[in-house]
Amino acid sequence: MNYSTFRIRIYTIIERGEKHDKKSVYFDYFIIILVLLSVISTIWESHSTKIGGKDYKVFFDFFEFFSIAIFTIEYLLRLWTAPLKYPHLSTWKAYLKYIFSFIALIDLLAILPFYLPFLGVEDLRLLRMMRLLRLLRVFKLNRYSRALNLVSDVLKEKGEELVTTVFFALILLLVSSTLMYYVEHETNPEGFPNIIATLWWAVVTLTTVGYGDVVPVTMLGKILNGATALIGIGVVALPTSILSAGFLEKVEERKKAEKEAKEQIEKQLLQELKERNGEIEKEESENSTTHSTHLCYCPHCGGKLPEIS
Repeated sequence: MNYSTFRIRIYTIIERGEKHDKKSVYFDYFIIILVLLSVISTIWESHSTKIGGKDYKVFFDFFEFFSIAIFTIEYLLRLWTAPLKYPHLSTWKAYLKYIFSFIALIDLLAILPFYLPFLGVEDLRLLRMMRLLRLLRVFKLNRYSRALNLVSDVLKEKGEELVTTVFFALILLLVSSTLMYYVEHETNPEGFPNIIATLWWAVVTLTTVGYGDVVPVTMLGKILNGATALIGIGVVALPTSILSAGFLEKVEERKKAEKEAKEQIEKQLLQELKERNGEIEKEESENSTTHSTHLCYCPHCGGKLPEIS
């Protein structure tokens, strides 16, 4: 096996596997299980490394080293095969495109905390915070889950509409907090000392959470509070409806694509069967013609036989 063939084979294995490629499917299952165990280990380790009175920190550390080694090798292999993933780009552009892709950044951030001490980072608080990035490994499952791929496709397609709703919500937060500050500040300076502090009330009210820690006391303030809460229902419903519509559209598109692919395969099979039947009929016709020609002459003397009407 030469270098190019080996590289292509590695690429087919580490990418999402087809059913007929057992090695690729086994690799996918192995990574999925390792990601889930890694996330469980991170959560469990934050609580306690003792199980039944025994300290299993050594086992947790060993599993972390093992998973980091596997994820590092996987990251390097994906980087190595990036030109095959982006064949329309030059080699270095393919490497850069992969390095700065979302899923590659997730892969890098998932292993980065382990290597920080080797890079001279000794701040324990930063290291503890960075260790939480290990939970980002769960996003690695995006490669193997059609549901997660569907979520990312919807977010990409409906990104502009979602940004518009977020911008609209920010304007409402600013306007409502400003109005409430001028309405309530003189009567309730402790609850609404400035516009920035009033933003907390606006966030709680617009999201319809309503903690009740900051409430207006004037009649005009209460009316404004009620109006803001009602508007908040619509603000929360906007992105929900956009995402719901996006999901339905994507599901219908996938069903339609799968149906068209199935129909195309059936047409191809039918065409192949027709062609085969045509060849068989042609062969049978030729055989029958040859056979009938042979029957026109006597096999012994070669004389022409009388035709049978």
